[in-house]
Amino acid sequence: MRANLRDIAAAANHDPKQALLDAAGDLSDYQVFHNLVLVATYVQPEKTKGGILLPDGSLEEDRFQGKIGLVLKKGPLAFKDDSVAKFGGVDVEPGDWVMYRPSDGIECFIRDRRHINNGLPCRLIEDSLIKGTVTDPSLIY
Repeated sequence: MRANLRDIAAAANHDPKQALLDAAGDLSDYQVFHNLVLVATYVQPEKTKGGILLPDGSLEEDRFQGKIGLVLKKGPLAFKDDSVAKFGGVDVEPGDWVMYRPSDGIECFIRDRRHINNGLPCRLIEDSLIKGTVTDPSLIY
């Protein structure tokens, strides 16, 4: 699948989680270090429930202002108690929807090697900056 916002949003009409996983593809070439978590930024479906097609600007806002992401990978120290952070048994796994402040993450893209201008918008976020989980990404804006 080509990974651009419009294609991801079109696929999200059916299943937002699968749309991001398909756009990410094989992640075996990616390794996340320390206590970081790699999340794919949630892109809302391109059509509203009323059938209105969203403009590209709305999809771009998801990229810049999105507060929900799908966990793709996590570093070996993520959600492990240490002298600074105590997680109380809380953890996330790949496939979980998480909440965060957009400015807390480093934006990066998983690129489609065949199409240099496309990529899945992601963020690398420190474990302690993840605020919680949700079962449905459309619950938060």
